[in-house]
Order: sequence, then structure tokens, then C-alpha cells
Amino acid sequence: MSSRGQYQPVPLSVLLKRESSNEKIEKPEIVHGLASQSKKGEDFTLLKTECQRTMGNGVTTFSVFGLFDGHNGSAAAIYTKENLLNNVLNAIPTDLNTDEWVAALPRALVSGFVKTDKHFHKIGKKSGTTVTFVIIEGWFITVASVGDSQCIFDSANGGIYYLSADHRLDCNEEERERITASGGDIGRLNAGCGTEIGPLRCWPGGLCLSRSIGDRDVGEFIVPVPYIKQIKMSKAGGRMIISSDGVWDALSAEAALDCCRGMPPEAAAAQIVKEALQANGLRDDTTCIVIDILPQEKPAAPSPPPKKPVKHLLMSLFRKKPSESFSYKDKEYMEPDVVEELFEEGSALLSERLNTKYPVCNMFKLFMCAVCQIEMKPGEGISVHAGTSSLVKVCPWDGPFLCSSCQEKKEAMEGKRPSGSFASKDPVRSIQLRRSELKYVFIFLNSTSSGKRKEKKI
Repeated sequence: MSSRGQYQPVPLSVLLKRESSNEKIEKPEIVHGLASQSKKGEDFTLLKTECQRTMGNGVTTFSVFGLFDGHNGSAAAIYTKENLLNNVLNAIPTDLNTDEWVAALPRALVSGFVKTDKHFHKIGKKSGTTVTFVIIEGWFITVASVGDSQCIFDSANGGIYYLSADHRLDCNEEERERITASGGDIGRLNAGCGTEIGPLRCWPGGLCLSRSIGDRDVGEFIVPVPYIKQIKMSKAGGRMIISSDGVWDALSAEAALDCCRGMPPEAAAAQIVKEALQANGLRDDTTCIVIDILPQEKPAAPSPPPKKPVKHLLMSLFRKKPSESFSYKDKEYMEPDVVEELFEEGSALLSERLNTKYPVCNMFKLFMCAVCQIEMKPGEGISVHAGTSSLVKVCPWDGPFLCSSCQEKKEAMEGKRPSGSFASKDPVRSIQLRRSELKYVFIFLNSTSSGKRKEKKI
């Protein structure tokens, strides 16, 4: 790396070539396919390839794909499918260019997820849903996720990228520590005589996930704050797979990609679901979305006109040959066309998620709640940093700001305030199961001659 004040000048020819190539950048072609096998009817999807937004004097488009795997009923999955996108877009200022809009997405997604969860709780229904939410803008992919549905990207240049997090308590130690610190209990189902069975669950409620939208009867430490990852694809594109846990419990990422190579997205999605069912059977709703992100086909270049015969042989002999120095310099300054990882954050704290480097004045109006976007009178807003311990000195007037109800939700998610129907710590109630979620306990009896699984209703 060169020291301060020293730099290597870039030839004007390279700058002009870059400018020319930037003007010709085209958005990729997006082709998708969907396949699903239903067991409970609680999986829902959102597939939108022509969403519009204003940019300057024109209109540009982006694509949105969502997978919502409901539990304890379908109400949360349906509500999230119908409202999440609007809640995210309402948190983004208008008239941003592409780079600004992409930079604003991570914080807007956090606001949109929390707002959707907050408003669903007001309905009074107790169901919940996992969410894997993908926004594709040009060559940029942004993924926000809560729960155990997963999203992977297979770059055409090689390499598999995992774009979501697994919030099952069994495989996420940080989430287990966060929940116990917030007042929740973690443990397996006790079948009696000290025998523990099944996955780790959060009590009260018995949910095996640490993050979701909904689940108001479980406790506020089950948070809707999403893990977010953002990448910039290479211009070669690639294939993306979004699937519910019914697929990933049966197939690895490599197996899912290998079983459908060369297939169009619709056939690929069907093949992945088929492979998952052959491995594990239809134990749960099993859904798969396959998205191919392809470079636009360019028209064939016209054939060059025939060269005119050289009239003067001497002129052709002494004609100056083009210098190769510019091509060497062009190669030297050529940026590699690879996948770039731009952003990754998984903290459950709103004070950390809303406090990004993106200018606050461009993201939120001064007197508007950073989560639900309701207008507030001067002095009503509460700094998102209020009550947080930070190494950086934060003043009460440092934004962004929350309304009183969003501040209460923030404190409840951090275990600082009782919230929800399980506000009191009742040791009896805290070990009760949600019957609609844990309808059966599968007990494997090795003593049976058939060796098959038997179901015992509880």
C-alpha cells in the first residue's frame, strides 16, 4: 500500500474506458422456478421480478423473493408476506441512486422486520414465521433472514456463498447466550426419568428458534431482528437457492446444487424437493425457490467490412504499429470480476443495527420513528442509544430516534422490560408446550422387530 501523498497515476485511457463501460452496464436477466410439497399448508412465498422505484427523472426495477415458513398456524406467514416489503420500502428515502439505495437496504430491512412483528402482535394471534427475504438490484444481492430457512448462492465463477443464518438453538451458541441473558430458559423436552429428547427449545413456549416474526406467546427474547448479508455478484451471475428447513434437513448445499445442474429453474426446484423427500419423506412443508441470475444476451457483433487493398506498399511497410503499452496498463488497472462481500451483520441489538455509517439525515427524518416511521413531535423521540453501554460517548440527542412504543419493544427484546403474555415468571407455565407446535413426540423403539418409528401423542 502506498504511503500518504504517494499514488500511482491512472492513465486517462483507462479512466475513459471505465467510464464507457459503466455507461453500458446492463442489469442481469432473472429467471426463477418454484416447487413445493405441502404437509400443513404453512409455507408461503413472494416472487416479484418487476418492482419499480423512482430514481432521478426515471424509473428503475428490482426483484424480491421471500420464503415464509409458518408455525402454530399460518397467520404470521400470510401477514408478513403481505406487509414486509412495504414496511421495508417505507424506511428508505426516495430519489436515491443505485449505490445509495443499496447502502440503505440493511438498515431499512431491520426497521421493516421489527415494524412487521410489532404490528402483527397487535392483531392478537399467536402464530409465528421464519423469513428469508431477498432483494436483487442489478448485480447486488441483499438477504435478510430470521429462522431456519436458508439461502445459498452458487457463483458462475465458482464458489458457494451462504447468505443466511441458522437461528435454531441447537446450532447457535451466541443466540442461546443472548436468550438466557434476556430471561429465557433453554432446554430439551423432558420425557420423564431424566430422559431429554428432541432439539433445544426456548421456554416458555417450547420454540426451537431464537428469531422469528410473531410468536407473541413465547416471549420478546424471540426477536425479529434479521441477520443480513449483502454481496455484489460478478458479471457472470450464478444460481440462488432459497429453501425451507425441509430441504436443508435432508440435503447439503453441495448436494442440492449438484442434483439440478444444467436444469432450468422450474425443473431444478422440483428436483431439489424430490431429492429431499426421497431422503427424509414428507415430514413438514417443503418449499424450494431457484433463481438463475444471468448476463443479458448480447447481439452478435456485425462482421467487419472487407479491408481495402493497400495501394502503396511502402506506406504499409512503414506504418506505425499500435503500441501495446496501453493494453498492459489496462490489464494492470482492470478490476477483478469476482463476488464481493459488501455487508454482514447479525446482532440482535437495535442500537447496533440502526447505528450504521450511512448518514442519519439521509435515512430518517428528524421527527420520525426509525422503526415504524410515525411522525413525532420535537422532544418525544427517544434515542436508540438510550440505556445502552457503549465505549463511544453518546448524547441523548444523538439519533436515530424511536417512538415510545418501539422503545418499549426494544427494551423488551433486550430483556430490560417484561412484555407479552409471559411477563411473570411462572415455573409451571414455563414448561408447558404449545400443543399445536409439539403435537407428537417421535420415540424410536429399538426393541420393535420392524425398527420403524412409532408416534406417541401427548
